[in-house]
Amino acid sequence: MKALNFPKSHRLLRPADYGKVFNDVQLKVPHRNFLILATPNNLGHARIGLVFAKKNLKLSVQRNRIKRQVRETFRHLPELPRMDIIVLGRQGLAALDNETVCTSLNGLWQRLAKKYHQLPQSQPAAVSSSAGQGTG
Repeated sequence: MKALNFPKSHRLLRPADYGKVFNDVQLKVPHRNFLILATPNNLGHARIGLVFAKKNLKLSVQRNRIKRQVRETFRHLPELPRMDIIVLGRQGLAALDNETVCTSLNGLWQRLAKKYHQLPQSQPAAVSSSAGQGTG
């Protein structure tokens, strides 16, 4: 079972990390109140980034409450596939109670894992093409 902690290694920290996901979205999981964007990574574990705009959640109390819920549900996932994930908030989140948010997120995590397993597994072409070079 996954340890119930949330270390820095499981977070998207740098703008380049976010940019990689936004520029190479391979999985989208839409919902009325959330949008999850994801792309596979080579780290061996999932990482998460959160984007909640003031436009959709006016008060910082609301944004922080939703972020806490997202991080908590992510932390309790048994074994999420290795990918970089961005969770975006949409309008209407402020009106939802914590139980509804948690239920919605759990359903979204399941849909994300299902879509990940339907992805075609790509070959590491860059590694194999450069491996034969250098004997010249």
